[in-house]
Amino acid sequence: MVLAYPSQRVAYPYFVVALFLFILQVIVGIWLASSYAFTMPQGLVDILPFSTTRAIHTNLLVLWLLLGFMGSTYFMVPEETERDLFSPTLAYVQLALLVGTGVAALTGFVFGWTKGRPLLEIPHPLDYLVVGGALIFLLNIGMTMLRARRWTVTQGSLLGGLVFLAVMYLFNLPFYANLSIDWYYWWWVIHLWVEGAWELVAAALTAWILMKITGVPRETVEKWLYVELGLFLFTGIAGTGHHYYWLGAPKYWLWVGGFFSALEPVPIILMLVDAWHYIQNRRGQLNGRLVFTFATGMAILHLVGAGFWGFAHTLPPINYYTHGSQVTVAHGHIAFFGAYVLLNLMFFYYAMPKLKGLASYDERRGTLAFWWLSLAMLGMTLAFSVAGVLQTYVERVMGLGYMTAQAQMRFWFTILAVLGLTLLAGVVLTVVDLLTLRPAPPAKASA
Repeated sequence: MVLAYPSQRVAYPYFVVALFLFILQVIVGIWLASSYAFTMPQGLVDILPFSTTRAIHTNLLVLWLLLGFMGSTYFMVPEETERDLFSPTLAYVQLALLVGTGVAALTGFVFGWTKGRPLLEIPHPLDYLVVGGALIFLLNIGMTMLRARRWTVTQGSLLGGLVFLAVMYLFNLPFYANLSIDWYYWWWVIHLWVEGAWELVAAALTAWILMKITGVPRETVEKWLYVELGLFLFTGIAGTGHHYYWLGAPKYWLWVGGFFSALEPVPIILMLVDAWHYIQNRRGQLNGRLVFTFATGMAILHLVGAGFWGFAHTLPPINYYTHGSQVTVAHGHIAFFGAYVLLNLMFFYYAMPKLKGLASYDERRGTLAFWWLSLAMLGMTLAFSVAGVLQTYVERVMGLGYMTAQAQMRFWFTILAVLGLTLLAGVVLTVVDLLTLRPAPPAKASA
């Protein structure tokens, strides 16, 4: 099988690097859970304190997801615009720049070189390299679309999300002497990335994949991109308010944010339902059952994680107690997994067989990997939630000490460490399967 556009090959190294960073992120996460569950030797704690390993874990998450989005975009855009990328060389330069910056940042964390902002610990000088990589990416994608002169709603949603992602990062660059102001803009970056820019990118990539594997008409899925844009402008931006505890913002933001922060997954769900109805009415044919399985899982767990788990604890009377607890961690894990981990894996399973020249491939290992990962993450989410409820009640309702709450959570973090090892096995299975995809077995002859 020959690729329609040779420049799509630049996506492959992005996928490979992202997958190995995914493995590393999960390994560090198991270490974090173990540090809650067991008393670690002081020598190890001195080398890798919790604050350092947490920074490594969360920044690996952001880095590998972004590299996956970028590789997916580089694969998608040539087919969507019907022309090769503006500059494959720039794409390779961008990858080297971002990976080099990531290695420098993670190494710096170990030696205490950090800016200190959670999720944005990258030292200030390295921020400018990240901005440089983002500008290279936008230049490459923007020039490809501009030269093609073939505009679609899918392209617009994708490009809009990427531009907004880059613009929001700029709020991370200044130093704000007032801590409340600093955290105010910190939430602009963190929340409006995850529930703003990334949602637009996810919707565009999902729409494109559904058109490819189901044959559903463009206008059927693209109408939901308009809805996604509207929800982003209304609920995504307004939803930032549920983070404004203890920052001095007007109280009404807490209620606005609590009510309107959980609607972003709705258009992706409806987009998938429309595509399924199209197939069921026999107007389309499903080409890629495993990819559709990942898309379905992404939509459902996106709604569960970002919608149900988010809404359940962002209402102000509840969030007053649960804010920053393990309940928040439960929401974060299932929301990121459902919305963006499965999105990347969905796209990898669509693109990598084509990059390897396979017309079809054996989906059995991938199907097992999907269920393995999803069930392990659901188990982890429940364990985090129970630990968070215990923490909230013991520490914030009863008013007992920090270490008393930690002791109550220890059993559940032991379970989390075991589930983390289970998740790691599923991640390794997924990575091995993607890197060693096998041709589909021959169909059995009918009697």
